Amino acid sequence: MENLLQDSGLLKTDSYIDGAWITSNTTFDVINPADGQTLVSVGNATDSDAKAAVKAADDAFASWSSLTSYDRADLLHKWHQLMMQHQDDLALILTLEQGKPLSEAKGEIAYGASFIQWFAQESIRVYGDTIPTQDRHKRVVVIKQPVGVVASITPWNFPNAMIARKAAAALAAGCTFVGLASGLTPLSALAMAELADRAGIPKGVFNILASDDAPSIGKVLTRDALVKKFTFTGSTRVGKILTEQCASTVKKVSMELGGNAPFIVFEDADIEQAVQGALASKYRNAGQTCICTNRIFVHQDIADTFTEKYVSAVTELKLGKGIDAGTNVGPMISAAAVSKTHDLVQQAVAQGAKLACGGNLSPLGESFYPPTVLTEVDNTMAVAQQELFAPVSPIIQFNNEAQVVAMANDTPYGLAAYFYSRDISRIWRVAEKLQFGMVGINDTAISNTAAPFGGMKQSGYGREGSKYGLDDYLDIKYLSFAL
Repeated sequence: MENLLQDSGLLKTDSYIDGAWITSNTTFDVINPADGQTLVSVGNATDSDAKAAVKAADDAFASWSSLTSYDRADLLHKWHQLMMQHQDDLALILTLEQGKPLSEAKGEIAYGASFIQWFAQESIRVYGDTIPTQDRHKRVVVIKQPVGVVASITPWNFPNAMIARKAAAALAAGCTFVGLASGLTPLSALAMAELADRAGIPKGVFNILASDDAPSIGKVLTRDALVKKFTFTGSTRVGKILTEQCASTVKKVSMELGGNAPFIVFEDADIEQAVQGALASKYRNAGQTCICTNRIFVHQDIADTFTEKYVSAVTELKLGKGIDAGTNVGPMISAAAVSKTHDLVQQAVAQGAKLACGGNLSPLGESFYPPTVLTEVDNTMAVAQQELFAPVSPIIQFNNEAQVVAMANDTPYGLAAYFYSRDISRIWRVAEKLQFGMVGINDTAISNTAAPFGGMKQSGYGREGSKYGLDDYLDIKYLSFAL
């Protein structure tokens, strides 16, 4: 793998703690999901390593937080520039360990770097307040200060961007950071650490742990009293466990958890636009995104037309290795993910759903699953109620606005939702009634640095990106001056 990179120094296989690469007694393999082959073996961080990383971050906090926001911004800008300078290598590392098409991987690198740039700029606008009082002999001032050490656990599906948008906000606010990368995709995070080091970010400020034992490392990061804030992106099931563990030290917590995004096509929608929107949302990263379309609701008057056009577009997608030219849909993260997906599809067919395309195991390999469309799906089926995280589109018909809003909201999740309509009155009504933290209206490209990313209900709390993105990394302090 090393000989494929323009800069072989970006390939790191050990955890980065206190400005140094820490060797481990044991290793675990990083597997290329496209062919099942081992890319490299990575040092397996232990509980002791996690504690050392937290201690290093705590030791570095005083000096890092005392820098001016302009000083921190300068370093973050250098980090951003290095990320973009090495975009091609970072994308290749990402594709090889995660599987997504190389074009998507390049997009993720730019997306992740954009958060570093955004928060570098936003950090100089952490304003306080002066508040008028009833007592003319007093003055009230409100200031915002960094919370301290931040710990995070991030998933395998966006191994660069998920860390970038957490770490960028934390460092910009004046916090120090300890991140546990997914054991499936640690190489992207370690490459980011190498570039942070080159950017001159001081030792102890940004630390990355690589381990295939997330539960053990997670217990350290959630229970250590030196950690003042914990942030997690992943499943709702794991998020609940981690939230409980954080309660013992009453630390700040933000959670970006599971989703079950509805995609609604009303009878007055631009059908061509809706088809392209659903296609992009559903099959990006082989459907393995928390905000990808999960259930497609189509008004009965246009269901046949939409379905015909959508199935035609889906069958044109090319399934293949992420590094191969022309690939639209890469492998899923593992054979186990494929098996789970295929079981759900078969279960839906047994319950009355119809296969419009796909639905068979691929000859390309055990981690590949073809883009699939199911029609005549009922909203109560498991394929509609579970977060699919797969390249499968269940299509459900509806006959009126109230009915489809109720079906869309019939989920414990509330991360993202999408709908297509050209009726301005309906747009406002439906947007306000959908119980989701983010709503795309005639739009599925909803992720950007200036917007608050996050959900409601069991999809979590807290926001990433935007001017709100620093709030979870800051404490509000009130100063009362007697004259």
